[in-house]
Amino acid sequence: MHHKKQFLIIILCLLVGSVGYSQTSDLLRLEYLNIPNPSTKNSISRFRTLIQAPLKISEGNYIIIGGEYRYVDLTLDNVPFNTDDLNSVQNIEATLGYLHRSKTTDWIYAGKAGARISSNFDTKLKSDDYIYIVTGYAIRDRTQEGKAEKPNRLIFGLEYTTTPGRNFPLPIINYYKEFAPKWTYTLGVPKTNIRYKFDDKNHVQAFATLDNFFANIQGNKMVNGKLAKNISSTQILLGLGYEYYFTKHLLYYGYFAHTIFNDYRLRDNKRNDIYIIQDKNSIYFRTGIKFKY
Repeated sequence: MHHKKQFLIIILCLLVGSVGYSQTSDLLRLEYLNIPNPSTKNSISRFRTLIQAPLKISEGNYIIIGGEYRYVDLTLDNVPFNTDDLNSVQNIEATLGYLHRSKTTDWIYAGKAGARISSNFDTKLKSDDYIYIVTGYAIRDRTQEGKAEKPNRLIFGLEYTTTPGRNFPLPIINYYKEFAPKWTYTLGVPKTNIRYKFDDKNHVQAFATLDNFFANIQGNKMVNGKLAKNISSTQILLGLGYEYYFTKHLLYYGYFAHTIFNDYRLRDNKRNDIYIIQDKNSIYFRTGIKFKY
């Protein structure tokens, strides 16, 4: 069973692909997430802000400056290790990208490189706190009027990061289509959904998605004779969402879901589980506002 679980986690890591900027058209996002667990009190809360600034350098060519900050508040109870240095972890990311829109076809080509600091910030920064990112992807965009009978968009690519134990690139794949009046669907990772538009302002959706976090533990943790070097969490979710559009580009969103897979753990740098903090399923709530193009 242990080997089967390790195999499932590896598959999830392959599927999660790029959870960052590669699949988002957001220029600004402010978000709060909560995953409570009353039975164990090992809850997770996350505050997130994201910004992307596309700068036009010539017709069809853009430089994209991106940044993201995540503060993850951790409530740990009844665990066999000291938690004084694990009340929270933080992720700080900066990226620089390039995008080219073809003048003669429906294709857009893009790439980015960046660095991320993922740590509990208990002492001065160390080499294990840094993760480096390289991404390349292509987009076939047929969402503009007249491009296709049923507007659609295809995204695919690869992302490589230096996250410990992940020495291979991860796939990026996403397909969006408006298949009927007021109805759209998205197939891909980390999110698949079907959305209904009541009107220009009120949209609802049903979705399946993945969420996760990862951070280095600067002081490491000795647990049951084994050394844990990082803390991470992976969830598969099924849920419902609501979006309210103040304008065409500015909206509020709220998602309520329940996990169908929940793996919250301490690990070593080879992705071996050292201590499972939480593996029981729980509710999940995420809300925020975003400005997108």
